[in-house]
Amino acid sequence: MPSVMLSAVLEEEADLYEAFPPHVDPSGITILTDSPPGKKAPLKTYEEIQPLIQQSRKRDLKLIIRENSWPINSPIRASLWPALCRQHQHGKSMLDGFYWDMVTQVFGTVELPDKPIMLPPFVEATHCLGYHLTRKGRAVADRVVSVLGYACPDITYSPSLYPITAALLHFMPEEECYHCMASLVASKEKMFITQTKLLNEVTWKTVMQIAKKHAKSAAQHLLRLSGAIGPERIYADWQWWILAALPFPHLVRVLDCYFHEGLKVFYRVALAILILFHKHSTNQNSEWYAEATKNGVDHAIDKFCRNMPASPTKLLRTAFSIRALSSQYISRVFIKTEMTLKSKQVITGNRLVRSRSSDNLPTSQSQVNIQMMSHTLTIREKMSEETCKQMLFTLWSWLPVRITMYQPVLLYTTEEHGCSLTTFYVRVEHHEPTLLMIKTCNNEVFGAYCSTRWFERNQKDERGNRQAYFGTGETFLFSLYPERAKYPWVGCSAGDGKEDQRVAHGSELFMAADSKMITIGGGDGQAIWMDENIRYGKTDRCSTFNNPPLCPSGDFEIRVLEVYGFAGA
Repeated sequence: MPSVMLSAVLEEEADLYEAFPPHVDPSGITILTDSPPGKKAPLKTYEEIQPLIQQSRKRDLKLIIRENSWPINSPIRASLWPALCRQHQHGKSMLDGFYWDMVTQVFGTVELPDKPIMLPPFVEATHCLGYHLTRKGRAVADRVVSVLGYACPDITYSPSLYPITAALLHFMPEEECYHCMASLVASKEKMFITQTKLLNEVTWKTVMQIAKKHAKSAAQHLLRLSGAIGPERIYADWQWWILAALPFPHLVRVLDCYFHEGLKVFYRVALAILILFHKHSTNQNSEWYAEATKNGVDHAIDKFCRNMPASPTKLLRTAFSIRALSSQYISRVFIKTEMTLKSKQVITGNRLVRSRSSDNLPTSQSQVNIQMMSHTLTIREKMSEETCKQMLFTLWSWLPVRITMYQPVLLYTTEEHGCSLTTFYVRVEHHEPTLLMIKTCNNEVFGAYCSTRWFERNQKDERGNRQAYFGTGETFLFSLYPERAKYPWVGCSAGDGKEDQRVAHGSELFMAADSKMITIGGGDGQAIWMDENIRYGKTDRCSTFNNPPLCPSGDFEIRVLEVYGFAGA
């Protein structure tokens, strides 16, 4: 081999090895190039992208990340991935050395132990994917995940957490990886990693529902091929199509987008996989149709992903070209699915089991939070300690699972802060979510979980008009005394599970407020209405929640109103 060619090969090999930390074995990593050089604009550098991150130009940043197919050995990810993850951190950033202090607390030393590390129970052993990490790299991943488990005791089930940790470690040192994972786990604006069995189940049911609408032909094809096993079992593995089966260069390009945009990227990629699988397996003479009929469609999809015929760029373009699949629509399907699972029993096989949403309720943290709330409760007059506690346990079981882990904070009570809507707004309006509890002069106790901050009453629509109603389908009504009942949004049961069936506008009137009144629930009546002095109110059946009046008379006089927020939510 001529010396010039030899030096070029050695230089390329050196570059490959230099692109990864020492705990990565790059010998098995394939370098893919989507097109010959010169046919595309030069790839963006981190220095060009950094100002977009600093200026929060999220749309511009999104488009650049989607279109720039950096090769897997590009040095950009060592800077880009941590910067993308830092966008989502909640609260103050961690000080340098914080992670190593945690390591010392958990293991007593910063030296890697010789023996295997006991992983937290939320990890699925069968899905501890290490990709191209060395033995030492796997030990580093084990340690990061263990410290996360120590720092975040409320994580009860999170099978995707380990693979994402391992992927991050291919491009950064251990401490940086921990900071990235901590930001993703604690993110409020976007979801990245599910942390309970309920939410894990919600994700695959969400994929199944959006596939029926936005990849209709592919979903029907999958249904035909699924046979006796049914499509549910196939969709239940949706994340592993991406995290376990896609070639590593494809996965890394998906993660480029995921670290900026969140879990919706995985949803789109899963639909793209179904669309491409449909395209390559429709012909009954194709190898993928033969694979599906011989070994089952679940094995066929897994094998198809491992031998993905589309380049990373083609896969992402297929994913992002799915029309009308908005984040708002995905969020609506997700919330509706979560609430349906929480409010109904789930049939598994031939036996009836509790909804998975109650698997981690009450946790020790939930019990502490309920105890804290019982001490500040101002509506508890004339109630026994046991009645009060049972009421709160019931109410806690109705809240979204992620909220039950936060400490309740008494924001406003008429007993201490007076009866004024102005004071109510000052103390409450910037908190999200909030829990309103009313005790009437007839001792009825009822209220509402309000998903959106009350400040939204000031927001304006595209025409500059103040919007009358705001809120989301997570909002619900409840009655605690003398009867206990929850009244969720009617959209949770609309269409008997057909997620794409639209709910009438009159059934999406969640919250409204101005200087004269507060309303929760609308359409043919108002579920809860209170006047500006927070003294008198009305309750009636409404279309949004299909509730009966929350007290028999319909009109009520308020003895106590109290409002709780959730610290850290």
